[in-house]
Amino acid sequence: MTKPDYKHFLSLMDLSPESIDYMVNRSGYFANCASNYPKVLLEKVVGIYFPIPSTRTRTSFSVAAIRLGASIVSYGAKDLQLSTGETIKDTARILSNYLDAMVIRTNGSDQEMRDFASMDNLAIINAMSACEHPTQIIGDLATIKEQFGQLRGKHLLYLGEGNNTAAGLALGVAKMNGMSATFITPEGYGLSPVILRKAKELAEHYGAIIEQHHDADSLPKDVDIVYATRWQTMGVTHENDNWKDAFLPFQVSRDLMKKVSHSETIFLHDLPAVRGDDVTSEVLDGTQSLAWRQAEYKMYAAMAIIEWCLTANSKS
Repeated sequence: MTKPDYKHFLSLMDLSPESIDYMVNRSGYFANCASNYPKVLLEKVVGIYFPIPSTRTRTSFSVAAIRLGASIVSYGAKDLQLSTGETIKDTARILSNYLDAMVIRTNGSDQEMRDFASMDNLAIINAMSACEHPTQIIGDLATIKEQFGQLRGKHLLYLGEGNNTAAGLALGVAKMNGMSATFITPEGYGLSPVILRKAKELAEHYGAIIEQHHDADSLPKDVDIVYATRWQTMGVTHENDNWKDAFLPFQVSRDLMKKVSHSETIFLHDLPAVRGDDVTSEVLDGTQSLAWRQAEYKMYAAMAIIEWCLTANSKS
């Protein structure tokens, strides 16, 4: 079966600023289509492989593929022979004969994604791994751009664990000229040294700013975006029984928002949120919160990403 060489979406580290910008802008285009979505993926088949729980990401990619004209095949944790010992590369070799793209969420390493990507005629989309959540960031940047009209000059403050979403934010912001991000994380729960070093290198090259520290009492003022995530990524608890004590100072509350905000500051959260832990209800449901629009943008970003992977006219 002959198919064109498709593009993988594995990590923001692999993508040029131009490609990221293309998908951010394309997300905005889909957000304003008024349901008149172009059927650019007719005759395409997209696999949705989520062996771990997902509400927004799984649904958004499934709906995105359908709305662009593709058919989907969904797989759960025990549906593929991976669960009986077949290698990822052998599975990918077979599925590349049937599918055009495969959207994958896993708690495994990025190497698992790259093993799936061993077939150039099967586009692999990293819908979250233990190391990075790159698709989330396309929707986040598109939400910010919709609100402010541009990304340049915007300062994002991130509070909480240096998890896979934080890694994606660091790598994504680092490639946006004129943008900056400050990550304030509990001691011992920050960005991995490898990700932080790479993000700072990219930021220096592309004209952005990436910083991290662990002092919850030292907050920047007049930031444009305050961003929080769940303290227990995918609901997985931390080894230290008293871990929550380290996180409590990083809760996004109304008082914290007052300290760091200017008149147009927005609040974002990748969801699910644990109300009363990572964010209070008055912030999540408040006038500054765009978390619900941000969640909607996951579908528009999914459309942009699948289209980018599978169509020849999208920017490389």
